[in-house]
Amino acid sequence: MNTDVVPRLEWWQQTWRLAAAAAAGVPFWLSIGVVMRQQTGETSSWFLIGDPLVALGCLTALVWRRRFPLAVAMTVAIASTASALAAGAAFLALVSLSTRRRPVESGVVGLAFVTASQFTGGLYPVQRTSDSWWLELTFPALTAGIAVAVGMAIGARRVEVRSLRERAESAEREQTARAAQARALERNRIAREMHDVLAHRISLVAMQAGVLDHRGDLTAEENRVLVRGIADGSHQALEELRDVLGVLRADPGRPEPPQPSLDRIPDLVADARASGLDVTFATTVAGVPSDVVGRTCYRIVQEGLTNAAKHAPGASVRIALEGTAGDTLNVSVHNSAATRATAQPPASGFGLLGLTERIDLAGGKLNHHRTPDDGYLLTAQLPWPHPTHEKRT
Repeated sequence: MNTDVVPRLEWWQQTWRLAAAAAAGVPFWLSIGVVMRQQTGETSSWFLIGDPLVALGCLTALVWRRRFPLAVAMTVAIASTASALAAGAAFLALVSLSTRRRPVESGVVGLAFVTASQFTGGLYPVQRTSDSWWLELTFPALTAGIAVAVGMAIGARRVEVRSLRERAESAEREQTARAAQARALERNRIAREMHDVLAHRISLVAMQAGVLDHRGDLTAEENRVLVRGIADGSHQALEELRDVLGVLRADPGRPEPPQPSLDRIPDLVADARASGLDVTFATTVAGVPSDVVGRTCYRIVQEGLTNAAKHAPGASVRIALEGTAGDTLNVSVHNSAATRATAQPPASGFGLLGLTERIDLAGGKLNHHRTPDDGYLLTAQLPWPHPTHEKRT
């Protein structure tokens, strides 16, 4: 950490510091004048003219004490010994230098101040006693020591404040990064939900529209059923999309709508059958899995039906679920080869990729491949811990 960097002073901060330094020297200057009056009955021209001019020069030099700290402090410390009025300026210069927390610099300037103060006897016609030398040495040394101690304390405080400020800024940057990461994760989650919702519904709508376009032998009632199915499927797709996007506009304290789970799979199968898919559903699941496992299982079946509707029109689909608590939940979606050719909707290419991410987060495994009968098989194994184990973890 660079301790030389100090905050810049505003004009009013600079002004009151210089005014305080000037005021601190007035008592020393007046005391010299009183002693001179008592001993000689008059004051010297140096006291009236030279002393104030030297003090003014020292105060002026203090303006640049932060740009040239060592040079200004040394100059003021030596020059102030010729001016009692500049005592406050010397004190401020030594304090300012000591805030840099460099003992060698502070020691050199303090020694120069004490040494130079011993040569001021000829400037004022004041009689000194032979045993006053210790006072003339102790007082400047004490003054320099106090200035260095005060400066060191101020410098340590500045370092502490700077460290706290940097910590606060670092914490703010980390908080901003975490918020950005949370937003990115939320966008990814919403994108997956939109894909799962729209891909399934639109695939069923596209399949019905393809049947309507390629089958010219349908009766009027069959045509009405297909048109009604297309309308209902489009409406449901819009409703589900509105529910997903509503999360973005919801209040933070507002709970999200419940996510589909294992108990919604029969409804999913019923919708697929109503859209014209030949779906067989069999389950031997005993118990109710956790929300994560149930929701992942639902998405697996939904993706399997979506792919069957898009890539294998007219094929039969077999869905099988089996598993018990404390073991695994096995999901299998198999569709046979397509029985008719229709215009397929554009594929996003992210269905199985997003499904793989979901299953990885749930700790399961996903397999998918073509079968010898030119069909497609999608299987997954999801861990299903025992309920008591879930509570302990």
